Amino acid sequence: MIPLPSKPKISTQEGNTAFFEIEGLYPGYGVTIGNAMRRVLLSSLEGAAITQVKIKGAPHEFSAISGVMEDVIMIILNLKKLNFKNYSDEPQTITLKIKGEKDVKAKDFKLTAQLKLANPEAHIATLTKSTSELEIDAVVEKGIGYQPLEKREGGKSEVGVFPMDAIFTPVRKVNSTVENMRVGKRTDFDKVILEVETNGVITPEEAFKKSSDILVSHFSLLADAFNNQEEVIKSVEAELQQQPDETKKMKISDLNLADRIKTSLAENNIKTVAGLIKKTENDLKELNGLGDKAIGDIKKVLKKKGLSLKV
Repeated sequence: MIPLPSKPKISTQEGNTAFFEIEGLYPGYGVTIGNAMRRVLLSSLEGAAITQVKIKGAPHEFSAISGVMEDVIMIILNLKKLNFKNYSDEPQTITLKIKGEKDVKAKDFKLTAQLKLANPEAHIATLTKSTSELEIDAVVEKGIGYQPLEKREGGKSEVGVFPMDAIFTPVRKVNSTVENMRVGKRTDFDKVILEVETNGVITPEEAFKKSSDILVSHFSLLADAFNNQEEVIKSVEAELQQQPDETKKMKISDLNLADRIKTSLAENNIKTVAGLIKKTENDLKELNGLGDKAIGDIKKVLKKKGLSLKV
């Protein structure tokens, strides 16, 4: 049996970056575990990001706003760097209204009660005049991984509304390194070092745990699929084994058959299911009052109970 590794531990942590170590992995499993974790961390964790923005006085993305140092494209790029945590499943609208000479930052946005901003000091734009004005309406949505605007559903946007590529993932960087280590007399066991950096919305430990849970749920489903199938087969077989004994005791009058069929069977001295299944289809055809349709109905009722006429 392949031995399991030791529990992961954090060797170093600074800010939003942590180094996780998993020791004692069977040879080859370092790459397997490291690559799987890296892929899930980067692509499958839920986050929130701005998906569309409207800037007053900017009819298109290539506009320049009077009194603002950055053009619209640069402002949009700065908005992409904002990291949100959305406690609601519904899209949230945030607004910004600034006047005068000022360095505009993310904290100048008016957020809803369902949003939390992880980097409030992020730069948005620079207003260079006392008469400068900047008004922005943006929509923050939940999502997974990275989604280019072409892949998101939705109709045409109104004039002046700019759809944006969205980087939902709260993980900025993942680096997986595999080293050899000694376990007992062997020196070819693996040690995985995972460097995980988040954007501050979640901690590296939370990202590590969520990614592990995603992998476990997928592999559990694969393993349980066949176990459940075996259990279902066993239960059906057990039920079929018990059913004939029970149905032998049933009377013909208890079956879901037409009254004329029950009467014909009774007149031919067939009063129980046990007696009925001893008859072949040809035997029934020789009885008075039973035609092909009646025999077909009898066979259907018996089939539902896991029984059949004698062959």
